[in-house]
Amino acid sequence: MQSQNKSDQDFAQIRKDAFQWQISDRGIIDKRVIAAMFKVERHKFVPAEFRSDAYDDSPLPIGEGQTISQPYVVALMTELLNLSPTDRVLEIGTGSGYQAAILAELCREVYTIEVYKSLGERAEKILDELGYKNITVRVGDGYQGWPEKAPFNGIIVTCAPHKIPEPLKNQLAEGGRMVIPVGERYNQQLVLLTKHKGNIRQEYVLSVLFVPMISGDGKTY
Repeated sequence: MQSQNKSDQDFAQIRKDAFQWQISDRGIIDKRVIAAMFKVERHKFVPAEFRSDAYDDSPLPIGEGQTISQPYVVALMTELLNLSPTDRVLEIGTGSGYQAAILAELCREVYTIEVYKSLGERAEKILDELGYKNITVRVGDGYQGWPEKAPFNGIIVTCAPHKIPEPLKNQLAEGGRMVIPVGERYNQQLVLLTKHKGNIRQEYVLSVLFVPMISGDGKTY
């Protein structure tokens, strides 16, 4: 059966089977995160030519040299945020819109910034078609964050700068958490930051590989 002939019900079973071992069996324990991962239809966020691979244990191309992250990494980064239903979250690197959809299942408001206009507009269209009303998409430079909407209970960054942007630290609410990959292309670490009494604590989680964070004129940060 070709992927274009699969129904949402077919994909739902594929998702259930794949995510059981990719996520639940690999240490993700937050029940709300697991439920969101099983609910959100990843195949609707990938280009048609890759739809049959939507539930593989790997990132996939989405255009502009960008990727939709591996499902396990999406689940892990989301779990690290430890979100509550009343939280407000900032995402840097909208990409396909998939991570924003997962976040929207778990918190009150999601603000997401994408530097590539084509990706931002496509993600916004998909999210609107799927009925997400608590996600706001902006096309722009994510390094500066979204100061007029700050502070945020959670900040998630899906592209890697060489060092953690100070504007993002400043926009993190008291008690908030930020998850961000940091470093050179093949020497990146996923970092968890927590803010307590104005102080930022950093914890290194694991080695990762993300696309670099870039500015509006294409320069890397």
